[in-house]
Amino acid sequence: MTSLSNRSKVVSDKKMSFTERIYLPGIVKGMWITLKHIFQRKATVRYPEVTRNFSEIYRGRHVLKRDDEGRERCTACGLCAVACPAEAITMVAAERKPGEENLYREEKYASLYEINMLRCIFCGLCEEACPKEAIFLTKEIVKADYKRDKFIYGKEELVEPADPDKRIDISKRQTPDVIKFKKDKKEKHNE
Repeated sequence: MTSLSNRSKVVSDKKMSFTERIYLPGIVKGMWITLKHIFQRKATVRYPEVTRNFSEIYRGRHVLKRDDEGRERCTACGLCAVACPAEAITMVAAERKPGEENLYREEKYASLYEINMLRCIFCGLCEEACPKEAIFLTKEIVKADYKRDKFIYGKEELVEPADPDKRIDISKRQTPDVIKFKKDKKEKHNE
């Protein structure tokens, strides 16, 4: 009976020599590879004492940005949560009350904004989906912990400080076209 694919191969039944049966060449070859690697430079880094250099567009911990006047940019549109493939973002929208104009940029804001860092895959799709440029990924590493609830970051961990001197620089994450667009005051987005 012939096979339908005509890809059959003849398997050789070659007898092993005495040295192959006692696996001596294989053991010597394995020991030689091990000895070579002992004297090579180590690939691991002793984190946190030593940190590696990250690229300018490294995707680390999230930050919710403020505008130039110190107001939160997020308008709770939910596009970041919809774009997140890991479903790590949760938000609840609320209406801005009279007198809160200096806190929130638009009439609607996120009263609850949480990111589950254990689910997040740091893909950056939330950053791309945001029409108000409110969420960005920074160069900071998410700190390790033993408790799962410490990895659910709320607004207190995500919103950057109101002090302009302590703001997080995300200019390297923006392309020149985006920066040029932001400077154009004729666009409604930049009002």
